[in-house]
Amino acid sequence: MKESRTDNILQTGVIVILVLVSIIMVFPLYYTIVISFADPVLYTKTRGMIFFPSQVSLDAYKYILSTPVIPRSFLNSAFITAAGTCLSLFVTSTLAYALSRQRLRGRTIINKAILFTMIFSPGIIPVFLMVKSLGMLDTLWSLIIPVLSSGWYVILMKSFFGTIPASLEESALIDGADDLTIFARVVLPLSMPSLAAFGLFYAVGYWNTYLTAVFYLRNSDLWPIQVIVRNLMDMASGAASSEVAVELTGKVPHAQVQMAAVFLAMVPILMVYPFLQKHFAKGSLQGSIKE
Repeated sequence: MKESRTDNILQTGVIVILVLVSIIMVFPLYYTIVISFADPVLYTKTRGMIFFPSQVSLDAYKYILSTPVIPRSFLNSAFITAAGTCLSLFVTSTLAYALSRQRLRGRTIINKAILFTMIFSPGIIPVFLMVKSLGMLDTLWSLIIPVLSSGWYVILMKSFFGTIPASLEESALIDGADDLTIFARVVLPLSMPSLAAFGLFYAVGYWNTYLTAVFYLRNSDLWPIQVIVRNLMDMASGAASSEVAVELTGKVPHAQVQMAAVFLAMVPILMVYPFLQKHFAKGSLQGSIKE
C-alpha cells in the first residue's frame, strides 16, 4: 500500500521529535564527560562553556583517584551491589519458585501478604527502628538486608516459573532428584534471561543507594559513591560533609571534580548493561504474557 503525503509528514515529524528528545537526554551525559576531561586552564578561561574541547586532560580523574574518598566509596558501592544483587536474586527466585508450585501449602496467604506489601509501606521510622534493633546501624548490611526482595519482582518471576512445563520436573523426580536439585539444575538454567533482567534491576538500585545510606550510616568511611557525589555537589554551597570537603580541596576546578565523580559513578552500570542487554527485553517480558 502506497503511503500518502500526510503519512510521510507525520513520520518525519515523529522522527524529528524523537531525535530532539534523544539529544536532550544525551546532552547532559556528553557535557559531563567533556567538562571532566577538559584542561583545567582552558576550563578556567572559558568559565565552563566548553562543548568541543581542544585539549584533553586527566587531571580531574588523577586528582579524585589520588584521594582515599572516591576509591573507598567505590569499594563500598561495589560490595553493596555485588552482595545485594546475589542475595536478592537468591531470595526472589527461591520464593517465586516455591509460590509457583501448586503443592505448596499456604501459598494463597503468602501471595496476599506479598500483595499487601506492594500496596502499604511501613514508612521510614519503623524501618529505621527495625534496622537499629537488629544492630545494623553503621554497617553496609543496613543497605542490603531491609531491601532484599521486591514483591513486584517476586510476582513476575513466579509467573515465569509457572510457564515451565511440569513434565520437566516430573522427569527429574522419576530420576531421583529432590526439589533443590530440580531448582538448581533444571529451573535456573531455563531462567537465565529472567535472572539477568532482574539482576540488572537490583544492581542499578543497589548502586544508586543514597537515601538509606544517609539514614543508617554515620561513619563517612562506609558511605557509597552516591553519597560522596551528593556531597561534592553540596560543596559549592558549603553544605558538604567536612571530611569530604577537606580531602577533596585542590587545584583542579571544583566543577571538574564534580563532573569526573559523576561520570565515574555511572561507568560501572554503563559497562554492565551491554553484556545483559540481549537478555534484558526477553527477561523482562517472560512470564508477563501467558502463551
